[in-house]
Amino acid sequence: MSSLFNQFQSLQKAINHKVVGQPLLVERLLIGVLADGHLLVEGAPGLAKTRVIKALADGIEGDFHRVQFTPDLLPSDLTGGDIYHAQNGSFEFQPGPIFHNVVLADEINRAPAKVQSALLEAMAERQVTIGKETYPLPELFLVMATQNPLEQEGTYPLPEAQLDRFLFKINVDYPDASAEREILRVNRGEAIQAPGNEAATVTEKDIHDARQEVLQIHLAESLEEYLIQLILATRDPGKWSDKLGRWIEVGASPRATIGLDRSARARAWLAGRDYVSPGDVQELAADILRHRLILSFEAEADGVTADQAVRELLKAVPVP
Repeated sequence: MSSLFNQFQSLQKAINHKVVGQPLLVERLLIGVLADGHLLVEGAPGLAKTRVIKALADGIEGDFHRVQFTPDLLPSDLTGGDIYHAQNGSFEFQPGPIFHNVVLADEINRAPAKVQSALLEAMAERQVTIGKETYPLPELFLVMATQNPLEQEGTYPLPEAQLDRFLFKINVDYPDASAEREILRVNRGEAIQAPGNEAATVTEKDIHDARQEVLQIHLAESLEEYLIQLILATRDPGKWSDKLGRWIEVGASPRATIGLDRSARARAWLAGRDYVSPGDVQELAADILRHRLILSFEAEADGVTADQAVRELLKAVPVP
């Protein structure tokens, strides 16, 4: 593999050293960087969601900003706005936090619709419109948004159009016993950083070049057809399974197809392979689809989750 692969391996090890017990979140975050996609992360407080994005920002050449989303947040608090200069009667645009390379949108579902709309334009178009002027965002631009599944009071459900702009929705779980023990050791200062664990900074050019390498990863025609059939099955679920027909009301958009293709290639590249395996597609299917599927009233009444629907989908569509 190329030197870029070694750099990303070092970066992954460095982040895992700083953030104990969340290897899946770290891997998905790096896949998001390689696939040029945004991430929505849902998990209880205290599971290192903020820490992991800070560790990523420390390891790449780019600036980081955290925005705490609240009900009184204004679009201009995110995008910036025109500042009036009384001396000469002119206006000057002052960029907001959205113009950073890596943006943490903390508790994104606490912000009202106008703020969500401003963020949607930034994520979708990589630009911000203020009045009649449009301002491009940095070429390297990654949004990681977080949600707390435990508190729903004072929150605004994200619109489907915005959810579709996220490459992944990742559910973060509690660490296991060994990771919990390591967290205690780190907190007590007993686990000291070993020499050589600091990765060299990954530059913006490195990320661009790595993305080009990811696009060259081989995807067999039969596996491409399998990937497409998985997405098509969400749109005509009754054809594949009675359960799916009852559970899925609205399927995934072509953005899911593109996202699954690019992220499966990125996962293969990050694992040191030059080809995509069925396991890459299956492993990422839930993260790609769980926020894009709209379940029926019957499914919700029965307590069926999007993850259950994806598991049924993977059983119904044959692997090549």
